[in-house]
Amino acid sequence: MLVYDITKRQSFDHVTLWLEELRGHADKNIVIMLVGNKSDLGTLRAVPIEDAKEFAQRENLCFMETSALESTNVESAFLTVLTEIYRVVSKKALIANEEQEAIGSSSLLKGTKILVPGQEPAPAGSYSCCKYS
Repeated sequence: MLVYDITKRQSFDHVTLWLEELRGHADKNIVIMLVGNKSDLGTLRAVPIEDAKEFAQRENLCFMETSALESTNVESAFLTVLTEIYRVVSKKALIANEEQEAIGSSSLLKGTKILVPGQEPAPAGSYSCCKYS
């Protein structure tokens, strides 16, 4: 999340630099949301919502305005980012699985059994979630 203060134009002007740094140092599939905070101070607004929306659209970012003070859209912003991350990860997994199936291997995305020394597996047919002494 790139958060700027809607009452301070300077904070919005720094978003371009922050975005460049993020894209330069993060994974190419990073999910980035532009968040204008302090929407409760609309009378002191220095960054028109249209400017922020236009920037977000041009840079292919999610966008939302929030008020941390009033807790407006804060949870929604996090849920939006998490939903987008889930969508990206699921899409990558689906593509990778399809590629593996195309070459005849279905080992991708399947679990691997790990045996820890000193912890023998339970005999077949028995089930126990806890060990009691």
